[in-house]
Order: sequence, then C-alpha cells, then structure tokens
Amino acid sequence: MKAIGLMSGTSLDGVDVALIETDGETIEAFGPGNDFSYDTVEGHLLREALASAVGIANRTDRSGVLSVAEIMVTQKHIACVKAFASIRGLNLSEIDVIGFHGQTVVHKPEKGLTIQIGDGRGMAESLGIPVVYDFRAADMEEGGQGAPFAPIYHRALALRAGLALPAVFVNIGGISNISYIPEGGEENMIAFDAGPGNCLIDDWTLRHTGKPYDEDARLALSGKVNGDVLQKLLHDPFLTQPVPKSLDRLSFKLKEVEGLSPADGAATLTAFTVACIAASRHFLPERAKTWIICGGGAHNPYIMAGLQRVLGAGDPAPLIQTADEAGFSTNFMEAQAFAFLAVRRLKGLPASFPKTTGASGPVVGGIIAEPGSAKG
Repeated sequence: MKAIGLMSGTSLDGVDVALIETDGETIEAFGPGNDFSYDTVEGHLLREALASAVGIANRTDRSGVLSVAEIMVTQKHIACVKAFASIRGLNLSEIDVIGFHGQTVVHKPEKGLTIQIGDGRGMAESLGIPVVYDFRAADMEEGGQGAPFAPIYHRALALRAGLALPAVFVNIGGISNISYIPEGGEENMIAFDAGPGNCLIDDWTLRHTGKPYDEDARLALSGKVNGDVLQKLLHDPFLTQPVPKSLDRLSFKLKEVEGLSPADGAATLTAFTVACIAASRHFLPERAKTWIICGGGAHNPYIMAGLQRVLGAGDPAPLIQTADEAGFSTNFMEAQAFAFLAVRRLKGLPASFPKTTGASGPVVGGIIAEPGSAKG
C-alpha cells in the first residue's frame, strides 16, 4: 500500500510529510519527504493551546483556544498534503491511506489521558482518502503509556537493513525516546521516553534569542556546562522510574537554569539531554551493538558529539550513526512511522506492546475515517 504519514511533534516547529510503500510488516520502498514550518502566528497559537490544556480532564474538551487550534492544525495538515503532492508530482488518488498523528496538547499517562488535536474525519472528507488518526487512546485504555509508538517501525527498519542487534533507535524530538530492538520477536522490544530532547533547549533559546531553536548548537557551544545545575536536573525522579514510561512536553521546566547566562543555560540543557539518553542504558537488558540517532537532535553537533563520547565507550565499541548515515531518514522517520502504523491499523496489526508502552497486551491503535463516513 502507498501510505502518507503526517507528524507534528513536541518541538512545535512544523509538519513532516512522508510517503512509504508497505504491507504493514515490511517496507517495500521509501518515498519522498517534506517538512512544512509553522509560521509565527501558528506557532504562537499552538503554545497558547498547550498552556490552555494544562487543566483539562476530558479528552473530548475543545473549549476556548483549543477549538481554534484544532481547526488550524487540521487545515495546515490538509494544505501540507496537497503541497507535498504538488511538489513531488503525486496523484493523491493513488494514496491508499494517511496516518495523521495530530498535535499533542496533553499527555498524562499517570491519569490515562492523552489528547492529540486534529480532525481526522474532516481530513478524510477534504482529501478523499482514508485517514487513520487518534492512535494513542486505545493503548491507554489497555493500561499503556500511549507512547512511544515508533518501535514497531524501527524494528522493520532494523530487519530491512540487517543491523547488528540489539539495536537502539533514539528519536530526539521535543522529547527523547528509546526503542530497543533485540533479536527475536516484536514482543521482546522495549521502549520508553528517556527525558527532554530539544524542548527545553528550544524554549530557552527562544526566550533569550528570539530564535525557535539553537541552530548548529551555536549558543550551547559558546557556553559552559554548570555542573551543579546539571546534577540538580539529573535528580528528577522521572529518570529512575521503571520502564516503560512516557513524558508530556511540559513535564520538565526551566527553573533549574534560571540565573545562568544564555550560553551557559543552553550548554547545560544540551548536556542534560545527552545525559538522559546515556542513562537510558541502565534499562536495557543487553549492551546495544548499534545506535541510530534520528529526529531534530541528530542535527545538533553538541548532542551528537556528546553521544559519541558517552555511548561509544567499550570494547567492542558500538556503531553510532545518524539515521541518514544508516540509510534511513533522520528528518522523516516519525512521519514514516505513522504511515506504517496506518497500514497496520487497516490490517488489524498491533501498534504497541506490553514492553513498549506497558499495555496489558498487543494493542491495535487508531480510528479509521473513510471519505463519506461523516455524511453516512
């Protein structure tokens, strides 16, 4: 099947669109990918929506700014699909399904609550293509964390490429998450959120420079890590909680770095991201032979140098590569994953497993919206 995946992550930087061909178990071919940035007004609206959603207890609540944000998110994603097709010369009538993640505004696994805004049925009507959306709720109903959801796709990538196993995929978006791919069946995968990825660095950089992220780690590389502050950050109780576990984008705050210079704060927060990923090794049953780094953090030279240093020790040394270096896609892996998951949903195949989210069993996740279903 030809599937398009759409991902708007916790970094709040834009929408990723990617095409793959898959049967939901193996990957036949990788298609193109494009990213479309949120403009300043759209980004501000999403941050308002995040702030307004803090106290929500009902996952159907779309009061106030959330309703406006959901309309924007839906229209933005529809426009991105159309632009993607135009840029890449695709005929949308040839697309079998779209995997639409939506924009997470609340993720509180301890309360069994997750909210991704975005109207999947409206998208299906507008584009005339089946859309799978609201992937995470079914997992939570079975006692799972509702995240992360990419491990089954990472496993397909690892097997396709013949990676030395065990392999670990590290996705560094707003949050850093880990997929441990051992030899054996999919039921043996382990996954969890490791800690902040880019979210704190981005928020700090925006506050002090007006730029949405620390491009090429210039701000962090101009500063020095404050060891005392880093140790305080590393005492967060989340880091020692057993796995599987997951985070909300707002789970960590900037309070510990208040008072540091812009450069030292950026350096300390970047070192914190590296340290959280390094600490994730304590939850893995075997030493990984391969580490694949993807997401926006893979473009951060400070993060990559730190990971090479802390993960590359040992004899024999593990292979540490960006997704691009491994022949995958650093930028579009998550969007590809939701294309893959959409096909799995159509075929009734599980998206999550007890050791990846803590659900009681394998869970088939996502709601299918067929064009015309809203009218029927």
